[in-house]
Amino acid sequence: MKTYNQNNFFKHTFCEFQQADHFTFPENPHYKSKSESSYFYTDEGVYRKSNHWGRVANCRWKIIANEHYKNQQIVIGFAKWTHFYPMNSSEKIFYIDVDFKSKTAKLQPKINNPSQYLFTFSEAQKRTQQIQHLFKDDKWAKHYDLEITELRFQIISDFIKFNKTLQEIKRNFH
Repeated sequence: MKTYNQNNFFKHTFCEFQQADHFTFPENPHYKSKSESSYFYTDEGVYRKSNHWGRVANCRWKIIANEHYKNQQIVIGFAKWTHFYPMNSSEKIFYIDVDFKSKTAKLQPKINNPSQYLFTFSEAQKRTQQIQHLFKDDKWAKHYDLEITELRFQIISDFIKFNKTLQEIKRNFH
């Protein structure tokens, strides 16, 4: 697996930054972007001060923030160098974490749970969107005999465990 540092972490990476409330950002950061985001590097990782998270240039950087966080609000986040992952099209290093109670799905790097079925970033992202659609819409389920909650659970569980399309999995339930 690729090793990230201050010279390459901003090149097609996925990362979840943790909100860092107790860090005072220095007046002279190591780098300041055109969009006014500031970066401060340490041996362990990088602090980022910004008002935009999610899609950042060619990266996907999320902020795991406290309950008071609002979008477009300036917040400081920290990420260890070891928490950056490549978003290239060949490495299968992401799995999909589904919470059936809250009806959510998100992609996670394998470091958190290496026993899951792994996908490339783009595969995991596409499947996550399809799962969110399954949670939001009921129309697709009207042709099945199973109750919607059980049907969703079985189809989504198979969808995140196997390299089958959603169509193939749905066909198995007829």
